[in-house]
Amino acid sequence: MIVVTGATGNVGRELVRFLAEAGERVTATSRNISDTEVPDTVRAVRADLTDAESLRPVLDGADALFLHDGGPAAHRLDPREVLDAAKTGGVRRVVLLSSLGVETRPESPSHGGRMRAVEDAVRESGLDWTILRPGAFHSNAYAWAEPVRDRRTVAAPFGDVGLPTVDPSDIAEVASAALRQDGHSGRVHALTGPAPTTPRQQAEAIGRAIGEPVRFVEQTREEARAQMLGFMPEPVVETTLAILGAPKAAEQRVSPDVERVLGRPPRTFEEWARRNAAAFR
Repeated sequence: MIVVTGATGNVGRELVRFLAEAGERVTATSRNISDTEVPDTVRAVRADLTDAESLRPVLDGADALFLHDGGPAAHRLDPREVLDAAKTGGVRRVVLLSSLGVETRPESPSHGGRMRAVEDAVRESGLDWTILRPGAFHSNAYAWAEPVRDRRTVAAPFGDVGLPTVDPSDIAEVASAALRQDGHSGRVHALTGPAPTTPRQQAEAIGRAIGEPVRFVEQTREEARAQMLGFMPEPVVETTLAILGAPKAAEQRVSPDVERVLGRPPRTFEEWARRNAAAFR
């Protein structure tokens, strides 16, 4: 049995689907999951990743664990307690969803420091482990869905600075391989898309996906900062703006790992936009 935490997120939802289609026994868990959110063959169980005791019944009898990064409640995650519960339940393999920020922003508590501590716990757990370090997601563009629907407009800072954002489906497919196949133990996979794309190019791709032009409006750094502070803590905002506006070479580098694991190139932002066009119409 494979347990997937964060099963209602952009990566977890796709991972559950891939595993179910492969015929695996899957338990999908998150704080508010329901049976209607998973395939018929998948067991959905509510549990809190920040409460290891709530996970113990979920992990009992499991062979492998997909460990989500904790999301907004990550600061309350004790990875060693979760991993201890996993080992007690019989888990032998863990795949961690980490962040490229562990490599590129180690000085940042929000992007590097926190996930480095989780990675260290995984490495020291005694389990077979694989670490996934994605960069920014294609699906971050969902933040533009409402203004695109209402005004056919995207507003973002640093309109001509590109990052090789990655499709959450590619992350999920790599995770599925690492959970089900040998050869990934002790490996760190950096996951990116096939090429850097700028916010302006992403707005154009969304326009092509919905069949109508989408206007790009470039925000100033201060305008973007004020908007982000409405839903992100200040340290997260500052690091995010640094990545968007002045990315390091490692943050713009295209990794070969998606293609190495899956045997095909990573999906482009354009493909993601076509697949999710309904969210922007």
